[in-house]
Amino acid sequence: MRVHDTYTGSLVELPPPPGPIGVYWCGPTVYQRIHVGNAFAVTVLPLWLKRWLGYRGYETKVVVNITDINDKIYDAAPGHSAALAADATRWYFEDTARLGLGRPDVEPTAAETIPEQIALIEQLLDGGFAYEVEGDVYYRVAHFPEYGRLSRQRLDQMEEQEPNPLKEDPRDFALWKANKPGEDTSWDSPWGLGRPGWHIECSAMAEKYLGTSFEIHGGGLDLKFPHHENEIAQSRALGHGFARIWMHNGMLSMRGSEMHKSIGNDVSLKDALDRWGRETLLFFFLTGHWRKPLDYSDETLEQARAQLETFRNAFRSTSEPVGDWAELEAALDEDFNTPEALAVMHGWRDHELLRRAFGIFGLESIAEIEEAPTELADLAERRREARDAKEFAEADRLRDELAAAGWEVRDVAEPPGYRLVRCP
Repeated sequence: MRVHDTYTGSLVELPPPPGPIGVYWCGPTVYQRIHVGNAFAVTVLPLWLKRWLGYRGYETKVVVNITDINDKIYDAAPGHSAALAADATRWYFEDTARLGLGRPDVEPTAAETIPEQIALIEQLLDGGFAYEVEGDVYYRVAHFPEYGRLSRQRLDQMEEQEPNPLKEDPRDFALWKANKPGEDTSWDSPWGLGRPGWHIECSAMAEKYLGTSFEIHGGGLDLKFPHHENEIAQSRALGHGFARIWMHNGMLSMRGSEMHKSIGNDVSLKDALDRWGRETLLFFFLTGHWRKPLDYSDETLEQARAQLETFRNAFRSTSEPVGDWAELEAALDEDFNTPEALAVMHGWRDHELLRRAFGIFGLESIAEIEEAPTELADLAERRREARDAKEFAEADRLRDELAAAGWEVRDVAEPPGYRLVRCP
């Protein structure tokens, strides 16, 4: 299996099964309900990848963190950030559970790994890669020659990340921040009360659960710089291999702009699930390549729902031995190409193959054919009798009554001459 690596800009081969394959994915920053774009980046893609790797015989460990210490949380709830983070973490678990994809193997929080973060910072200070200024600790960007390689930026053209006139270099970034007014959480450290910077949190959590070298680090394209660039600098400065492959998913867009909580251009996962249901939403994600942008709109969701219905119809029809599993494997083994896999599946008529394929994506439920209630089945039979007697007005009336109840009656050649289908 090969996946695209942002660091090298090429497709990189995974080691042969069983691996193991360690996967670290940057999870949500918990200050409000997760939006549907976040859901793909932090839940759908890593868990689909986990399922496919498992099917291909790999031993996997997937870690998706929860960022519960962050400037965005302090800004959203001054003096009450801990309570907001706890609430938003609970919402995150509730909403993503509705996708039906299971959970990552480990879901650590930044707050529970403070000792590991402090230990990493101390190592960076000992190695000359960091310095302390009035309770803050900064990373010396200029001391890491490879800085900027992931994001393809030149060091001499980078802008300041975190303004502070006391920094040695405007490009240096915070590893530890002294406690400030309005921040209701802080921890003891060798540099006084404070809290970790965002970037050291992920280096510490990844290395705690996957070791200093592992296969895959993933996250949204918007995290490439500065977050992932800084993670690499922190860990590799200490001689740690860290992640071998960097996977960055394309962003979901809405009304022509990237979906972001911070600018209000988003739809919560909860609202998307309430409106479209988990099956349509997961199928929508299948239609786009994970590295490419994907447009979220009523039109694209309606298209996904219509495509999903064609597969339901395939399950309602007689199974035929049409389909080649090797074609699906080829599509997913080549950069996890779900649109290509979907195109392969559209040509299948074998129910067992389709059921197995959809099971990888948590969509095996579409193979389940819902039986109509007895009273509606009686209406459909009366409609058939009316049609046989050429009482077409009565047949149309009964058809409309069924439609009002949410069911479509379809005329077919097989006995009893019709099929009742729940309206999408």
